[in-house]
Amino acid sequence: MRLFLLLMTVSLLCLGLQFEPLASLTNWQRDLILDGQWWRILSGNFTHTNFAHLAMNLAGLWVISFIFRPTEKSLALLLITISLAIGVLNFLSDMNGYVGLSGLLHGLFAYFALQESLNGRKSSWLLVIGVIAKVTWELTMGASQSTVELINARVAVEAHLFGMLSGFMLALIVRFFPSRNKSAA
Repeated sequence: MRLFLLLMTVSLLCLGLQFEPLASLTNWQRDLILDGQWWRILSGNFTHTNFAHLAMNLAGLWVISFIFRPTEKSLALLLITISLAIGVLNFLSDMNGYVGLSGLLHGLFAYFALQESLNGRKSSWLLVIGVIAKVTWELTMGASQSTVELINARVAVEAHLFGMLSGFMLALIVRFFPSRNKSAA
């Protein structure tokens, strides 16, 4: 039930950020972040180009949550941590602007797939290979033209890469450097 409430909260937050003036105050913009608007590092992941983009990304968030069934605490921590990582790592690219949950979705999927794999679920290695193959394809061949048309923007495949790498890194950290307080996990 609490996971449902977290997903509803994130969904409503993203919906609210679709409307002005919030939309233009929250998208990831390199120049504005460098001018001191640091909140955009996090908030840019929750703003979208249009309602089709929003619906597609929220559907992905709900499906990933349904498939992997994280606790609300772990999902909340991952949403914040991966979002911040993407927001910072975007500076390694030549992007000037970025919006959307897609990088975060790649990070969540990578995290949960690798976690399952490292915990002995051999079939989940196919999921790990699949997300690597998808991101590699996008980086070398480009994103789907139908997605570009649907969201009315260039797909930020760099954010997909940064999300995936962040998810993998967090999964490895959790696996090999477990918290001393097991009840927090």
